[in-house]
Amino acid sequence: MSGGLKCGLAGLLGFAALVSPCRAEEEKKEEKAAGMAFGTDFYLTNDSDHFQSRRVSVEFFPAFENADRFLGVRLGDYQYKQDNWRRNGQKISFLARSVETRTGDGGAMEAGLFQQGGHTLLTLDGSYRMSPTKSTAVEFLLTRDWVETPKSLDRGIDFSFVGVAVDQGLGSHVTLVGLVAQQYFSDGNRRDHGRLRLIYQPSLDLGLTLQARYRTYRSTHEDVDRAYFNPKNYAESMLAVSWRHRFQGWTAAVTAGLGNETINHDLSQPTKLLDFSLQSPVRGSQVFRFGAGYSRSTTFSGPSYQYRYIRGEWVILF
Repeated sequence: MSGGLKCGLAGLLGFAALVSPCRAEEEKKEEKAAGMAFGTDFYLTNDSDHFQSRRVSVEFFPAFENADRFLGVRLGDYQYKQDNWRRNGQKISFLARSVETRTGDGGAMEAGLFQQGGHTLLTLDGSYRMSPTKSTAVEFLLTRDWVETPKSLDRGIDFSFVGVAVDQGLGSHVTLVGLVAQQYFSDGNRRDHGRLRLIYQPSLDLGLTLQARYRTYRSTHEDVDRAYFNPKNYAESMLAVSWRHRFQGWTAAVTAGLGNETINHDLSQPTKLLDFSLQSPVRGSQVFRFGAGYSRSTTFSGPSYQYRYIRGEWVILF
């Protein structure tokens, strides 16, 4: 994505969770023996800087129990372009996921080998979540990937994002989520991240939440030769509304937000966010996922940077 970074927050220790012993007893009774599955997925992005990315993948799962518990391999073909600039890449990944559907506890990991433009990178996208109490959850996060702008891809600049997030319930209607993280760039830059989210659920039956969000980061290097958007100090405050609904095992969710960002304690601009997702039942002979989103913020090309994405996945069990 031009003018931004893909900091997919998925983290750490997923492989160890494949044999997690803490699955609920009622889930054990419903489990079926793992079988084989095949799938395909795509991920398309474009932005107002005319930067486009496309990923098309095929997947094979030698052990697939359900959408929250599997082992697999993904082969992905990537294409990036902006005006007359073009770049192709290939990636092979090992996939593992073992998550309790009821609680969200467990781990997920994608570890891969990514080649593009004569550069090779060992990538990682993983998370591990645990709940020490009924009202508290802790998640460890780790991501390593390319910085997706033309100049960064040409130079082979990558980043590693390491963090920990805590969800704390404050009664039955309010949840406070906090994250602290550091992001290390291969060009020597480092960012220190902090995020807070206050979530209020007016009714436990409607699936509606009202959210107050705040995120900030500080970069150690302000001059990165415009390889990627990199203010010294960045902060964004946002109010968002989210709705989540389940019907016959399917889950649909939509989030809309309006905010304001401050860059280097000086420039202030409005921001927008819209996100939609749809997922089939976790257990079934087929798994379908779809998502789309839009955001508006600032980048080095101007204050009206717009980013859009669409993604989908279809897995068939045999």
